[in-house]
Amino acid sequence: MFSTKAGAARLLIAAVVGLITLKVTVGWLTGSISVLAQAADSLLDLFAGIITFSAIRIVARPADAEHPYGHGKAEDIAGVAQGILIFITGGLIIYSAIVRIREGSVIELAEAGMAVMVVSIVVSIFLSRHLLRVSRATGSVALEANARNIAADVYSASAVLAGLAVVRFSGLNIIDPVIAIGVAIYILKLAIDTIRKPMSGLLDEKLPPLQQAAIEASLSKHCREVSGFHALRTRRAGSHSYVDLHLVMARDITLEQAHQVCNRVEAEIRDSLRDASVIIHAEPCDGECKQCSAACSMRRTS
Repeated sequence: MFSTKAGAARLLIAAVVGLITLKVTVGWLTGSISVLAQAADSLLDLFAGIITFSAIRIVARPADAEHPYGHGKAEDIAGVAQGILIFITGGLIIYSAIVRIREGSVIELAEAGMAVMVVSIVVSIFLSRHLLRVSRATGSVALEANARNIAADVYSASAVLAGLAVVRFSGLNIIDPVIAIGVAIYILKLAIDTIRKPMSGLLDEKLPPLQQAAIEASLSKHCREVSGFHALRTRRAGSHSYVDLHLVMARDITLEQAHQVCNRVEAEIRDSLRDASVIIHAEPCDGECKQCSAACSMRRTS
């Protein structure tokens, strides 16, 4: 039930709503800015989850007349939106912590704050691992961004837990806003990392080297039928990959044989890349035989 994109997004939203309720309640009772910073981070996770769920519903729509390439970039847009929200949240936390340092703050019921941080850490560990598993299985950029966001909560919640422990046993209340600033700095770094990958999709960067190598490996299997290839272009939109190239056919190959070779190459590329769309333009060879291994009459007579 939670192994699909939509199911994982629903699980994310339900878990985060529970964490927000706990953190806001305990933050209000204790007066801890670091716990409230964690609540703000979880609120951000909720917004990110809603954005992801909406993006996944859009991506699931089939290509239409207005969107012949589908709606895959909705996931990239969702990833960038999450990064921007994360960055804004980090800035607000730093501002609130500085205000607390100037005014002075007293932490009450630190034990309650410590308990809710333990709960947050356990939930975040299991949730981030599940989201990452689903993102890898489905190729979802938006779910991967959510998984890394939730994983970061483990470290920030651990820092808050340590800070509250220090406050509880030493009485140094200034530790609380200082920890909150540390958490916020980490959140700002996370925002930059979260934006980077979906932005590459929006800018149509080529596929990663491993995927490029997989495409070239598929092409090399047909060296007896194909003289070579050029104009290889790749890009990604959400979890969908797009590949187009020019395939140079051996001189003696028939149109039907060329069509069959193109179909086999397309199938092999789609097997090596998840959700790939492949377009191949077939061309005749130019008579340059020195570096060609294809079987044809010109090589036999040369």
